[in-house]
Amino acid sequence: MIAAGIAVLAGIGAGLGIGIATSKAAEAIARQPEAAGDINKALLLGSALAEATAIYGFVIALLIVLMG
Repeated sequence: MIAAGIAVLAGIGAGLGIGIATSKAAEAIARQPEAAGDINKALLLGSALAEATAIYGFVIALLIVLMG
C-alpha cells in the first residue's frame, strides 16, 4: 500500500507542472498578445504530456493495489 501511495504522488508533480506552465503562458500572452495562438498550442501539448504522467502513476497505483 505504501508503494501505491508513492505512485499516486506523481499527480502532485503533474499538478505543479501544469500550474507553473499555465502561469508562464499567461505571462507570455500578456507580453505578446499576437503570439497567443502559438503559446496556447505549446501549453496544451505540455499539459497533455504532464497529465499523462499523472495518469500513469494512478494506473500503477491501481495495479499495485489490485494485484498485491
